[in-house]
Amino acid sequence: MASDISEKTTMGELQELVPGSRRALFAKYHIGGCQSCGFDDSETIAEVCQRNNNLPVNEILDHLRTSADHDKKIQIQPKSLKSEIEDTNNKIHLLDIRSREEFEAARIEGTQILTAELQQEALGKWDKDTAIVIIDHSGNRSLDIASFFIGHGMKNVLALAGGIDAYAQEVDSSIPRY
Repeated sequence: MASDISEKTTMGELQELVPGSRRALFAKYHIGGCQSCGFDDSETIAEVCQRNNNLPVNEILDHLRTSADHDKKIQIQPKSLKSEIEDTNNKIHLLDIRSREEFEAARIEGTQILTAELQQEALGKWDKDTAIVIIDHSGNRSLDIASFFIGHGMKNVLALAGGIDAYAQEVDSSIPRY
């Protein structure tokens, strides 16, 4: 949990506690998004701050906690998604960002693979209030894509917390796990 992070937290631990931490650090501080600003999983937050022009550790920690809170707001839990799917009044677009092989091996009924063409259609032609849930394997990459859609004006986009793996464990055991 984001409240458990401190200056002594390693970057590897941070990424487990706050799955969107790499995105949050890169967007605001240009840390961890490319080879020139990368970090080692064994480095602590304090070490990374020191190496990056002595960034204030407390500011970084506050930013990480805030971004974790934001990520929680754009996630839907597997059981909640099941309820939304079962509610016949709801029209939800389930968009899967995994590879075609992963999609064919394990998927939620009614899900579409997110192709470049479908993405263009969604962003260009769908109503901005269209309900969309982004699905990946473990719930990490889906946050990036949900944020991308939100950044392009879509108002009702969520990422499946824990991804298809959590959905298979918590909701539908007939979905194969890998």
